Amino acid sequence: MAFDIVKYTRASDAVGWSDLDFDEFERNPLPDHVLRSLRYMCDVEYHTVCYLRDMLTTPSHKEPEIAAFMTMWNREEFWHGEALSAVLERHGIHVDYSALKAKRLKLGFKDRLDPIKQSFGSNLIGIDFAAVHMAWGAANEWSANAAYHRLAALEGADHPVLAELLKRIAQQETKHVAFYATQARERLAKSKKARVIARFALRKFWGPVGSTIAEPDEVTHVMGHLFQGSEGRKLVRGIDAHIARLPGLEGLTIVENSLEARGITGEDREPTPEPEVAAA
Repeated sequence: MAFDIVKYTRASDAVGWSDLDFDEFERNPLPDHVLRSLRYMCDVEYHTVCYLRDMLTTPSHKEPEIAAFMTMWNREEFWHGEALSAVLERHGIHVDYSALKAKRLKLGFKDRLDPIKQSFGSNLIGIDFAAVHMAWGAANEWSANAAYHRLAALEGADHPVLAELLKRIAQQETKHVAFYATQARERLAKSKKARVIARFALRKFWGPVGSTIAEPDEVTHVMGHLFQGSEGRKLVRGIDAHIARLPGLEGLTIVENSLEARGITGEDREPTPEPEVAAA
């Protein structure tokens, strides 16, 4: 089904959370390991804004539908960061967007497009760049969507307010997935060169979203928190299955491979017991 870019741009709006009872976080705070993952996700969402300017210098910006989508997508990702930062703020964790932006602007492409640009330079132009960009973006958005749904499922029983917020963010991410996947499918189908380059770039350079802007320990924590164990592995293989259905990407298992490289497996592990507090 074709993606209706006009309908999407007209309907684009901030993710809402004013109706959610954030006071619940003061009555029932989130555990530290969840806050750590939320901070990572917040940083990734905010970083999207920082690299948009550089993206607009690539051949993709000459494609009207892509340019229109990226403008709305950029705003929605920022709003996701705002929502997550509001949760963190209730736990005494202040995320200074202005400081984060100043620091991250220096990175430019590094979170999502740098491997493509640096690896192929002028050899990847026009429709071929846009096709690879869309395939790369689809892999990222499928991963992000799965991450939000997974964290919502993990925390739904103990922290329903957080779970509801994450589901709302995931609902918008689903629209992002639809655009990237539709564009990637159509553009890869038209260009053998783009299929070859996309396959090589994803197999060689793709890593979890945020892995180029966060410390390795943080990446491993978040990916392990969300995807360690049999249930997590099912989600991971589902993401890879989506990617492998794009033209030219058959058989790729880039998400599973990236997690295995970080020691994150499908093995179900017993939770680490809380340390005992010595009696006074």
